[in-house]
Amino acid sequence: MMQVCALLLTLSLLLPSAQAQSFLKLSTTTSTDNSGLLSVINQAFTEHSGIRVAVIAVGTGQALKLGANGDVDLALVHAPEAELSYIESGDFIDRRYVMYNDFVLVGPESDPAYVRSATTISEAMQKIAGSGARFVSRGDDSGTHKKELQLWDKAGIKPAGRWYIQAGQGMGAVLKIADEMQGYALTDRGTQIAFADKMSLQQLYEGGNELANPYHIMAVNPERHAHADYANALRYIEFITSEAGRTLIDNFSINGQPLFFSEPLVAATD
Repeated sequence: MMQVCALLLTLSLLLPSAQAQSFLKLSTTTSTDNSGLLSVINQAFTEHSGIRVAVIAVGTGQALKLGANGDVDLALVHAPEAELSYIESGDFIDRRYVMYNDFVLVGPESDPAYVRSATTISEAMQKIAGSGARFVSRGDDSGTHKKELQLWDKAGIKPAGRWYIQAGQGMGAVLKIADEMQGYALTDRGTQIAFADKMSLQQLYEGGNELANPYHIMAVNPERHAHADYANALRYIEFITSEAGRTLIDNFSINGQPLFFSEPLVAATD
């Protein structure tokens, strides 16, 4: 939290000198930032509009709180139930679907929990818990953490003990920790692809609607926070969901592998 406060202070110091060129504050997840996708989108948006974008990459829970507190102008996150709660409370408006990828389970090549042999995600989670192998959790109220807790609950497991490590870190840091421990982790596919050449962990389980990972974007409600730059937030929303924005998303890849998809996903329309 101290790092976020420091970044907000830095941005507040930069804003007066940036008045000639509009400055938009976007809170988002570490997955969109770590992948490099946002750098591509934001550069194109700035070239198109002249509006600069400052990115605050944190867990989804914190990204939503920054918006509710009026510390940013809009949020791009991936936790539909939490998003709808904030919409209903009036903190955000103009929620739009942007893209999706999915979650995957990664772990050591030796796969001591035999996750590769699982036929359902619940079975995979049960195998990890039953084996006593290390599992590194985000533990940060992010969209990935929320999804992980849902999967443990559906598997009938309350994770606790020495095998369950709550890192309180972003996705890239969690993958690094899991790699060092030769443990398991749940990650979005985009970050897994982005970090594939930086770790020895392998993708061991994928597939199914339960692992769908939709992203939505929302503007901070100007009726709650009059200082929020709603007009430019709306311009950003229109850009990222336009044909030009969708093309950037669909063409973004690492080592020839696409990371995100803009096409509508049934699970993403909540």
